[in-house]
Amino acid sequence: MSDLSEILTKAAADTERHVAKLGWDQAPRLFALVRTDALMDAEPGLRAQLAGSPPEGLTSIEQEGMAQTSNIETMLGTLGWPDGVDGAAIALERIVVPPEAERDLPLNPTEATEALAQHPARRDVRLLAAVLRSGESVCLLRQREHDSDDAVAIGKDIAPGLVEALRATLSN
Repeated sequence: MSDLSEILTKAAADTERHVAKLGWDQAPRLFALVRTDALMDAEPGLRAQLAGSPPEGLTSIEQEGMAQTSNIETMLGTLGWPDGVDGAAIALERIVVPPEAERDLPLNPTEATEALAQHPARRDVRLLAAVLRSGESVCLLRQREHDSDDAVAIGKDIAPGLVEALRATLSN
């Protein structure tokens, strides 16, 4: 793993733990990722708050007031970040069901969502995807039924579509 990948993974894990502290049933949360040393230079008033953070690390800055949407990927397609932002992360919750649960779903999207939410094999997960302008990416996955910091899965290919949509926000 490269140094940038390690730095991104640490920032993503810190951000996921921050989100997890507020529990489940949260709306999606979006974060800018900024080099800690650059943030301290740009905002000297934050030095005390960031005192224990490694200067070569990344600091996540939550973007409040994110628009509510039923399609995160489409919403991400409308976003762009200024040059001072090195990366982005998004945390969102999803329902996961076995493939056979999707076979006989109603055609109406609202009814289909309700049917999936009531499925006995349903699993709630929180996904955090993070990307850097330089191309590195990581995803973290926490399951509600195994809600523990040491049970969070980490990988690059957990949510490739979401990673690509998030990555596109850095090229706008």
